[in-house]
Amino acid sequence: MSDAELLLHRTIATISQSDPLVKLLEQVRLGRMKRSDPGLRAITDGWIAVYRKSLATPELTKQALRRIDPTPRLAVLIEEGIVSPDHAEARELMSDFNQAIARAPV
Repeated sequence: MSDAELLLHRTIATISQSDPLVKLLEQVRLGRMKRSDPGLRAITDGWIAVYRKSLATPELTKQALRRIDPTPRLAVLIEEGIVSPDHAEARELMSDFNQAIARAPV
Protein backbone atom coordinates (compact mmCIF):
# COMPACT_ATOMS: atom_id res chain seq x y z
CA MET A 1 0.00 0.00 0.00
CA SER A 2 1.39 3.40 -0.96
CA ASP A 3 1.91 6.29 1.44
CA ALA A 4 -1.00 8.15 -0.18
CA GLU A 5 -3.34 5.19 0.37
CA LEU A 6 -2.21 4.84 3.99
CA LEU A 7 -2.86 8.53 4.56
CA LEU A 8 -6.33 8.20 3.03
CA HIS A 9 -7.17 5.18 5.20
CA ARG A 10 -5.97 6.98 8.34
CA THR A 11 -8.04 10.03 7.40
CA ILE A 12 -11.15 7.91 6.81
CA ALA A 13 -10.63 6.16 10.16
CA THR A 14 -10.27 9.49 11.96
CA ILE A 15 -13.44 10.90 10.40
CA SER A 16 -15.36 7.67 11.02
CA GLN A 17 -14.58 7.64 14.74
CA SER A 18 -16.65 10.77 15.30
CA ASP A 19 -19.32 10.12 12.65
CA PRO A 20 -22.79 10.76 14.14
CA LEU A 21 -24.57 8.79 11.43
CA VAL A 22 -23.28 5.41 12.44
CA LYS A 23 -24.25 5.54 16.10
CA LEU A 24 -26.87 8.21 16.52
CA LEU A 25 -29.02 8.49 13.42
CA GLU A 26 -30.89 5.32 14.32
CA GLN A 27 -31.54 6.69 17.82
CA VAL A 28 -33.08 9.81 16.28
CA ARG A 29 -35.18 7.79 13.85
CA LEU A 30 -36.48 5.59 16.68
CA GLY A 31 -37.36 8.64 18.75
CA ARG A 32 -34.90 7.78 21.51
CA MET A 33 -33.03 11.01 20.90
CA LYS A 34 -34.43 14.35 19.77
CA ARG A 35 -32.98 16.16 16.81
CA SER A 36 -32.52 19.19 19.05
CA ASP A 37 -30.63 17.25 21.74
CA PRO A 38 -27.58 19.25 22.89
CA GLY A 39 -25.50 16.06 23.04
CA LEU A 40 -26.32 15.26 19.43
CA ARG A 41 -25.42 18.83 18.45
CA ALA A 42 -22.08 18.55 20.27
CA ILE A 43 -21.28 15.24 18.57
CA THR A 44 -22.26 16.59 15.16
CA ASP A 45 -20.24 19.77 15.62
CA GLY A 46 -17.29 17.71 16.84
CA TRP A 47 -17.53 15.51 13.74
CA ILE A 48 -17.56 18.58 11.51
CA ALA A 49 -14.49 19.95 13.30
CA VAL A 50 -12.62 16.64 12.83
CA TYR A 51 -13.64 16.59 9.17
CA ARG A 52 -12.43 20.17 8.66
CA LYS A 53 -9.10 19.36 10.32
CA SER A 54 -8.73 16.25 8.15
CA LEU A 55 -9.34 18.27 4.98
CA ALA A 56 -6.40 20.50 5.93
CA THR A 57 -3.98 17.62 5.35
CA PRO A 58 -1.87 18.96 2.46
CA GLU A 59 -0.80 15.53 1.19
CA LEU A 60 -4.32 14.45 0.23
CA THR A 61 -4.75 14.23 -3.53
CA LYS A 62 -7.84 15.31 -5.46
CA GLN A 63 -8.81 11.65 -5.84
CA ALA A 64 -8.44 11.02 -2.09
CA LEU A 65 -10.48 14.12 -1.28
CA ARG A 66 -13.25 13.01 -3.61
CA ARG A 67 -13.41 9.73 -1.67
CA ILE A 68 -14.00 11.62 1.57
CA ASP A 69 -16.40 14.19 0.14
CA PRO A 70 -18.62 15.33 3.06
CA THR A 71 -21.57 16.20 0.80
CA PRO A 72 -23.47 12.88 1.11
CA ARG A 73 -23.12 12.77 4.91
CA LEU A 74 -24.19 16.39 5.30
CA ALA A 75 -27.15 15.76 3.01
CA VAL A 76 -28.38 12.96 5.29
CA LEU A 77 -27.90 15.10 8.39
CA ILE A 78 -29.84 17.94 6.77
CA GLU A 79 -32.55 15.59 5.47
CA GLU A 80 -33.00 14.10 8.94
CA GLY A 81 -33.24 17.57 10.50
CA ILE A 82 -30.11 17.12 12.60
CA VAL A 83 -28.27 19.93 10.83
CA SER A 84 -30.08 22.90 9.33
CA PRO A 85 -29.35 23.86 5.71
CA ASP A 86 -27.88 27.15 6.94
CA HIS A 87 -25.69 25.58 9.65
CA ALA A 88 -22.56 27.77 9.73
CA GLU A 89 -20.08 24.99 10.47
CA ALA A 90 -21.54 22.78 7.72
CA ARG A 91 -21.16 25.63 5.22
CA GLU A 92 -17.58 26.15 6.38
CA LEU A 93 -16.91 22.42 5.98
CA MET A 94 -18.10 22.53 2.37
CA SER A 95 -16.03 25.66 1.74
CA ASP A 96 -12.98 23.93 3.21
CA PHE A 97 -13.64 20.89 1.03
CA ASN A 98 -13.90 22.97 -2.14
CA GLN A 99 -10.70 24.85 -1.26
CA ALA A 100 -8.88 21.57 -0.51
CA ILE A 101 -9.94 20.15 -3.90
CA ALA A 102 -8.75 23.30 -5.65
CA ARG A 103 -5.29 23.24 -4.08
CA ALA A 104 -4.73 19.46 -3.94
CA PRO A 105 -2.20 17.74 -6.15
CA VAL A 106 -3.52 15.43 -8.83
